[in-house]
Amino acid sequence: MVYGFMKKKIPASQKNHHAWRQKSIVEYAFLVKRIAARFAVRLPASVMFDELISAGSMGLIDAVDKFDPSRHVSLKTYAQYRIKGAILDELRGMDTYSRSMRKKIQDIARAVKQIEDKKGVAATDQEVADALNINIEAYQDMLTDIHGAAVLNLDDFIRTKKNDAFSQTRFQSGLKERDTPADFLDKAELKQVLAQTIETLNKKEQMVVSLYYYDELTLKEIGEVLSLTESRICQIHSAVLVKLRARLQDY
Repeated sequence: MVYGFMKKKIPASQKNHHAWRQKSIVEYAFLVKRIAARFAVRLPASVMFDELISAGSMGLIDAVDKFDPSRHVSLKTYAQYRIKGAILDELRGMDTYSRSMRKKIQDIARAVKQIEDKKGVAATDQEVADALNINIEAYQDMLTDIHGAAVLNLDDFIRTKKNDAFSQTRFQSGLKERDTPADFLDKAELKQVLAQTIETLNKKEQMVVSLYYYDELTLKEIGEVLSLTESRICQIHSAVLVKLRARLQDY
């Protein structure tokens, strides 16, 4: 008598899903390199490009596995969101800010808030420098150092109740599979508050925010558009983010 082992038949739907998964990962792999490259130009040389690629690739796979056509606009859009989040998560884990750098950010944010609470209008660079008891050149050097140290991103508001650098909620674990009505209201309110806060910036600062985050231009490209040096755009961008942190921290 001859004994044999029967192969387990794989359902056609499972085969089709596996083929779609592989095809999608290959099709959108270019997004990982593109987004990682955008991050790389803002980061210090100590951050390896391969680390960004690795994190971004995990984000892409996560996007493909969790994509739901009934909830998301398109796989490409959803993948971009997940890739960026995974890279930011990796960067936070590196904790590229030194203690002294964090103190500089806190000092500037505190000065901005004090000035604006008193005046009721946006603080100028000169006013912030005066509040810190330094000249304008030293203040601009601080902004350059802050920007060069790491990505200072509004996603840093995703924190635990302790609100410190080492207990920060990581991006992926902060994402929810299903949004509740309360979540939608919170997001809508945050968007409104953020939009109103951006409107308080001067025209040049608003332009930098728009070109950097909406059009995704590099600092050098923004400098060419506004006829300013890349260094000056770097300073403006850092100042904007510190101001936004100061104005949104109560929220």
